Amino acid sequence: MANATANLLLHPVRLRILQTLGGADELTTAQLRERLPDIPHATMYRHVTTLTRAGILEVAAERPVRGTVERSYRIRPDAGLIDDDARTTMTEDDHRRAIAAFAGAFLADFERYLSRDDAEPSRENVLYRQGAVWVTDDEFAALVDDIEAAIARRTRSTPGDGRNRHLLSLAFVPDKSAKDTAESRGDDS
Repeated sequence: MANATANLLLHPVRLRILQTLGGADELTTAQLRERLPDIPHATMYRHVTTLTRAGILEVAAERPVRGTVERSYRIRPDAGLIDDDARTTMTEDDHRRAIAAFAGAFLADFERYLSRDDAEPSRENVLYRQGAVWVTDDEFAALVDDIEAAIARRTRSTPGDGRNRHLLSLAFVPDKSAKDTAESRGDDS
């Protein structure tokens, strides 16, 4: 399953698990529990199992520990997406929860970075920008395809050779107020 449904991804406990794993390469359930101590043991295992069965998490490694097998989990690179079919069935409240989850994950990642003693935002190319483009639906689809292709080419890189991991967060939001303003002025740009 390449894409997950909104309900699966937006559950509060599963969302926190994904946010925590998003800031690490891989973690065991014990490490997840250390970072999320308010989530009961059984609840953690149940949601990790749910995310794994759904194909959102994958087992990165296994090692024997005291007669059992300890697994490390990571997020599958293509799994955190809400596909087009799921988006069309989402309500406005679903979209509000999704953007809140997105923003919360982004802020948590940024705070985790800034909390490090060795954080140097200006030297380490921390960048946040917002821009606006006027495009048709077809041009917008092509823009999204171009951006996703550029990112996909770079997700195949591996650590080493001076590479540092960067998290990229994108949100595309129609700005209907700008269209209304342009039309009221008679702009056709």
